[in-house]
Amino acid sequence: MSATYLQALLSGLSVGGIYALIALSFSITFTTTKTLNFSQGEFVSFGAFVGLSVLLLLSGTFDFNAVPADASAGLKFPAAVVTAGVLVGVVGIFIFLLAVRPFAGKPGMSWVMSTIGFGIILQSLGLVVWGPAVVNVPAPFGEGVIRIFGAGVRSQELVVLVSAIVIMLVFDQIMRRSLLGKAMRAVAFSPQVASLMGINVTLVMVGAFVMSGVLAGFAGVMVAPISTASLFMGLGFSLKAFAGAIIGGLNNPRGCIFGGFMLGVIESFVGLWHSEWREISVFVLIILVLAVRPDGLFGARTVDKV
Repeated sequence: MSATYLQALLSGLSVGGIYALIALSFSITFTTTKTLNFSQGEFVSFGAFVGLSVLLLLSGTFDFNAVPADASAGLKFPAAVVTAGVLVGVVGIFIFLLAVRPFAGKPGMSWVMSTIGFGIILQSLGLVVWGPAVVNVPAPFGEGVIRIFGAGVRSQELVVLVSAIVIMLVFDQIMRRSLLGKAMRAVAFSPQVASLMGINVTLVMVGAFVMSGVLAGFAGVMVAPISTASLFMGLGFSLKAFAGAIIGGLNNPRGCIFGGFMLGVIESFVGLWHSEWREISVFVLIILVLAVRPDGLFGARTVDKV
């Protein structure tokens, strides 16, 4: 029985790591620009297929119906992750310039529909290039099960968990020690004050969307060997990640990370009892948290001055 619980914990932390990465990407844009990218799910799917394309090209083929078993072997998978992160980060520049900046600072929430529309365009372009098929992506360390104290865990689950933790630790150091991180925190505190201090506010906001896109691209490639690659796969992950961000507190990056991991673990353990209750448990948890802590478990309370 203890092995079953350990397996549920490890699997939950693995999926929670993906939720945490995407939740962190929501937090970056929200704290810096007070907007959210509601096409983040499409960014995840786009990143998965960019990574898959890199794997196929490095394997000397471009047949999505016959992905070689060794397509992710060696340095191919890291190359796919980096390439997907870079390209989705570039797409982040376009969504800021085309879908967010024209409506920033204006009354209403036009940026909500514009980011959703951008995601639909991105998904449609993906369907033209890659088609609607679901593709099985081989894991870099094979499909075998690793035994840890009797619990069976897939190698890719451990890769996802370790990679997510490393990426988030690096991001945390960047935000706290680098000039870019300090500039982003200054803009998050007050764009007007940051501008008076000589900080290029627009450039920092662009950087926030680039970082958000990079995280989404990473997440898409890393989770593809677990869930298979599909241009529709990102929606479910982004919704759960957004739920984790809400639970942890959108304006607290560390809180978003905690919320993502917590959501993954809760889902996994609820699945042991009754798989149909996994989705219900997520939204029940959101309602309970927001009823007690409207700004999330670790979110700072916002005060609107009138």
